[in-house]
Amino acid sequence: MRSVVISQSMYFPWVGLLEQIRLANIFVHYDDVQYTRGFYNRVQVKTAGGVRWMTVPLKDYHRGQLIEEVQIDSSQNWQEKHLKLITDAFKQCPFQNDAMELMKSVFDHSPRTIGELSRQSILALAEYFGLDANTQFADSNSLNVPGRSSQRLMDLTKKLSGDVYITGHGAKNYMDYDVFETNNIEVRFMDYQHQPYPQQHGDFTPFVTGLDLVANCGREGTSFICSNTTHWKEFIDESA
Repeated sequence: MRSVVISQSMYFPWVGLLEQIRLANIFVHYDDVQYTRGFYNRVQVKTAGGVRWMTVPLKDYHRGQLIEEVQIDSSQNWQEKHLKLITDAFKQCPFQNDAMELMKSVFDHSPRTIGELSRQSILALAEYFGLDANTQFADSNSLNVPGRSSQRLMDLTKKLSGDVYITGHGAKNYMDYDVFETNNIEVRFMDYQHQPYPQQHGDFTPFVTGLDLVANCGREGTSFICSNTTHWKEFIDESA
């Protein structure tokens, strides 16, 4: 079985995306699609004062731009603000320095676009937890596969010789399962476990940046990246 995940790149994403990477033989950065409001330029951070958004400012953004085209507003010193936010949020965490160094390493690449920044942040987290050992990474814009929606996702999976397509829950309302099944590709949804790990600032929440797992658990945090998948028919039945 050869599993493929195709996802828009996200800024220092939550553990759920890292779990998709762990399960994938190939992870495709899907950034040649239209930018919409989401987690491409922002992520939540758990602090002593509650959950806060960490947002990257955009430059001259206009409707219809692709994720890989959206520029970062370098006139604002957002990097310093983000470093200060995680410094304060993680100051009692045993691996705070690891999280800081990861963030700095991404900033050192001086990314110009949201696509570049988010891809680098995903790769940094994946490498830290050793998830890149068994997963290859590709960019959809380099695969020369045209089209849109489910048809393009299937064509990308097929081009990469995949026979399992893994996706998050957001695809439930638009996925054309017949397109995949006709081509002998099995669709599987994530079965998120939201495994609690030692976390600062009150009750556990899984919906924060993966840097939180780094700061609290270090490389041993890999053991909490443990969700699996379920067949699409079972997922639909369970969520009906």
